[in-house]
Amino acid sequence: MIKNVGESTFQEIILDKGFYLLHFQNESNTIQNFEREINSNFIQIHFCIKGKSKFIFNNNSYSFDVLDNRSILLYNPQRILPINLETQPKTTLVSLLISIEKFHSLFSKESGYIPFLSDENSNKKYYDDTETKPTVSIVLQQIINSNINSSIRNLYVKGKVYELLSLHFQKEENTEGQYCPFLVDEQNVLKIRKAKEIIISRMAEPPSLQELSTEIGLSLKKLKEGFKQIYGDTVYSFLFDYKMEHSRRLLESNQFNVNEVGLKVGYSTSSHFIAAFKKKFGTTPKKYVMSLNKEQL
Repeated sequence: MIKNVGESTFQEIILDKGFYLLHFQNESNTIQNFEREINSNFIQIHFCIKGKSKFIFNNNSYSFDVLDNRSILLYNPQRILPINLETQPKTTLVSLLISIEKFHSLFSKESGYIPFLSDENSNKKYYDDTETKPTVSIVLQQIINSNINSSIRNLYVKGKVYELLSLHFQKEENTEGQYCPFLVDEQNVLKIRKAKEIIISRMAEPPSLQELSTEIGLSLKKLKEGFKQIYGDTVYSFLFDYKMEHSRRLLESNQFNVNEVGLKVGYSTSSHFIAAFKKKFGTTPKKYVMSLNKEQL
């Protein structure tokens, strides 16, 4: 299920029985709200990839923030904790909802070092707020930026989510063994994330790869390799896909015509923008807008 509201997107993927992935992306300049019912036998794990979100409970009597590069785990078998979420502008959040039965089936042998699975915490509420590990950040980026063909994307995401869970709960001494040392260095991961933010913020006139590598303080080779490893694509292929998705959301907002949208994403002529949009979505911007208008009738 995918919902688009202006420049904001919400996606829910059913991974298995009692296991869901939610992806919130607020690229607008306003706070966006989202609500979802969930029963008390579900564990909630929320990863804030960028920005800031707030979860509100008990009719606004209690709330907590999920900050940039932090993860929150919630479990309360004695009380229903429906999702009532506020996402600040320019925020990306990924949430996993997994039933306690499904979780036990995955981690029953590891209950000794996963605190809320221990006998003493059985049927007790549990809350944990931690910094997101660099290895987990990499997998989160791979999930939200995957350009896999739609027919197998859910399978790809499902595999990555299992990897995400294993890394999130893995003992510290073993978390980094299978990853490239360059990417396990948190500073390098942050520099690659900065590179992504730079090209997005300047999508109309992006820097060259050499200018980008100089600005973030990494060699050109490390920039290319690191970006590909984290985001699953080259710098400019990633930017192309981002520009097309952004242009699609702008068209859906009905606030800009085709020429204006093309200029906002860096196309000086409408013909070049139309050709790029058709390459990505298989239709022209005008026909895409017309199809949206027909759906609303």
